[in-house]
Amino acid sequence: MKTKAAILYEMGRPQPYADSLPLVIDEITLDGPGPGEVLVEIAAAGLCHSDLSVVDGSRPRVMPMVLGHEASGIVREVGPGNSSAEELVPGDHVVFSWVPVCGACQYCIGGRGALCGPGGDANVAGTLLNGARRFTDSRSQQACNHHLGVSAFSQFTVAAQESLVKIDRALPLGVAALFGCAVVTGVGAVLNTANVQKGSSVAVFGMGGVGLSAVMGAHAAGADPIIAVDRVDDKLKLARELGATHIVNSAQDDPVSAIKDVAGGGVDYAFESVGNEKVLIQAYESTCRGGTTITIGLPAPDKMFTIPALGIVAEERTIKGSYMGSCVPRRDIPRFIEMYQAGVLPVDKLQTHTLKLDDINEGFDRLAQATAVRQIIDLSA
Repeated sequence: MKTKAAILYEMGRPQPYADSLPLVIDEITLDGPGPGEVLVEIAAAGLCHSDLSVVDGSRPRVMPMVLGHEASGIVREVGPGNSSAEELVPGDHVVFSWVPVCGACQYCIGGRGALCGPGGDANVAGTLLNGARRFTDSRSQQACNHHLGVSAFSQFTVAAQESLVKIDRALPLGVAALFGCAVVTGVGAVLNTANVQKGSSVAVFGMGGVGLSAVMGAHAAGADPIIAVDRVDDKLKLARELGATHIVNSAQDDPVSAIKDVAGGGVDYAFESVGNEKVLIQAYESTCRGGTTITIGLPAPDKMFTIPALGIVAEERTIKGSYMGSCVPRRDIPRFIEMYQAGVLPVDKLQTHTLKLDDINEGFDRLAQATAVRQIIDLSA
């Protein structure tokens, strides 16, 4: 079948992307689903910094690639041999997991699906979980790679059954897409990785979709105070609406000093969602004795950071990584959706823009310029 998609042929084109057009909108060929695979019509897809890091080349991937990893859609066809415990049928509404969880490796068996070995290998290779590629560039007849097993910037995609989570059909699909990355990553980091408890003090650096989700998660956990840090006033205002008790504009004030003033010497938990090694150091420095720093953002692979080694021992400080919010997607995505439906996680407030697939390059300009939180592509438009 044919599908309209946004294809990245070359990383590192200059900004503004509205002029350099790194993402090419074209009609390409999509094979039907093979064994254990599912054809999904994409309803909504979010623009995320993980996509931008491929566009700008800071996180290299194999080219050409159909980008997009935060999405929702409707099952249209199920391939043979669908052995999922959560059987999918045409008409089901789904959210994508950007790590396909195989369920059989040591990490999956140990309850750490976000670290799935075969899933991670497939993501690096640009394939589905079984090693297949289902897109073909209609002009060059060259295979197009899959982004994180999802490739959501396409009207239709084929994904492994292990990349899909069936959801309540009553949930609007535009909102549902946000649970595929921003929510699982941010809320999951708070509730799963850190296990923040009621009354704990929290600081969150970076008020993008993931950082704002972490603020929501901290509020849901009963943390107090919750200190939001960013350089953009509009994002800090939104953080207030989502549960932050204090805000710090790091372009105007030293965030470490400000956090220590609010929290009486430092917070119990500091979350870094920027993907910047200098901000990670600030997050670490803002914690109290015995505090924990959780890094969520993805820095460029060559970036390093340095902290005083003595403090890790003498002050019992902890640094933890959180990948996909330490989530098991089929456990946590429905759980977070229920929290949204109960009014605990106001996820819909993350969406600041709606756009068409043809406008995707302009959308990435807004993301790079920090003038948007979550932009949702309406693939039905």
